[in-house]
Amino acid sequence: MRWMFFVFVMCGQMAFAGEGAIRAGVAKVSITPEGSMWLNGYAARNEPSRGVLHDIWAKALALEDGKGGRVVIVTMDLLGLSYEIVEQVARQADSLYGIRREQLVLNSSHTHAAPMVWPCLDVIYDLGPEDQRKVSLYGQELAAKLVKLIGSALQALAPATLYTGRGSAEFAINRREKLFGPGPIDHDVPVLKVAGADGKIAAILFGYACHNTTLVETNFLVSGDYAGFAQLALEQIYPGAQAMFLMGCAGDQNPSPRGTEELARTHGQALADAVQKVLSGEMRAVRGAVHTAYTKAELSFKPFDVNIYQREIVSDNKFLQRRAKLMLDAYNRGWQPGRLGYPVQAVRFGRDLTILALSDEVTVEYALRAKREFAGENLFVAGYSNEVMCYIPSERILKEGGYEGEESMIYYGFPGPFAAGVEDRVFDAIRSVMKKVRAH
Repeated sequence: MRWMFFVFVMCGQMAFAGEGAIRAGVAKVSITPEGSMWLNGYAARNEPSRGVLHDIWAKALALEDGKGGRVVIVTMDLLGLSYEIVEQVARQADSLYGIRREQLVLNSSHTHAAPMVWPCLDVIYDLGPEDQRKVSLYGQELAAKLVKLIGSALQALAPATLYTGRGSAEFAINRREKLFGPGPIDHDVPVLKVAGADGKIAAILFGYACHNTTLVETNFLVSGDYAGFAQLALEQIYPGAQAMFLMGCAGDQNPSPRGTEELARTHGQALADAVQKVLSGEMRAVRGAVHTAYTKAELSFKPFDVNIYQREIVSDNKFLQRRAKLMLDAYNRGWQPGRLGYPVQAVRFGRDLTILALSDEVTVEYALRAKREFAGENLFVAGYSNEVMCYIPSERILKEGGYEGEESMIYYGFPGPFAAGVEDRVFDAIRSVMKKVRAH
């Protein structure tokens, strides 16, 4: 595995004092696998990876105000993290660096061209002992890298200034349209620029709500898909800057068109162009103290029905069989999975910018509703934060059904669709963290 860390220290003699003062540090580490590994995201794949289109990375941005407020944002070219890895990294970040749980944001780009992080979407594969060993070792080494990465970014803290702006990219579509008619889209491209004391750009944090699925199941090369190409393009335009992609609420959003490496490069360049346009224009300064909040919503699944899984385990569908085996195995041990603890967190910089980080595959209506409900906030809404272990459908999608509302639960190994009221429970948690960060 590649263990070389790249740390960028923003040098300069700018005095660090005052309420609006910010220090920032960035670092990155390659998470490209050595050798062939199973890639995650497509059940139709029947063999592991064949090579590397471009390296994939984990990148960290540490931010600290003058009054003890801190946050570390980590972005990764991965489909998603497991609960196990998130918990391990959070515990060690706290014990080693004093980064509390609410001060750590982990976000995955959801590229379908990255190694499997077990057990995220594990039902799509029936791994043999050697493949299981490989993916498990990759996850353990990944956790260790992330912990070290966080420390490297904190060590690189130096005076900085922050600026925010918004652009637009047009290649995302609502993929449910073919079955359910026109649906919502969010073409927003929020951008956070971090400049060092010398005025040069040290980091570019940008987002978009669109699945990283330009490369389809016939692709066996490791890459970050369009988001990876966008980051590479921005780092070429701004030498010395660390470009970081923060995935939005893309659960029901797909790139269009899709299917080839050329299209992934094209979409990546379109997104990079949108970010560059924002960086070249007038941006709003971000000042003030850093406030963070974290909570968990309790989401309920529909009542457990053992009869469903007794039918599925004798069906001809191997994915239904695998899910049923998980459910019946739990049932026979006296466990009945019925609830999911759902992390929600917020990071607010004075009154200038708020990042709302939602876990799992959140559909786009969550971002649109949050922007309406908190219309006075400069809101940067991210999905795919912390663990990515299932879809989080809106209430509308839950009623309609389809892949995002029901069928995806098979491949993620969950008992079935959520019970009614899931959207309101998530928004209760959103209001809770927003209230905390706005109270200062």
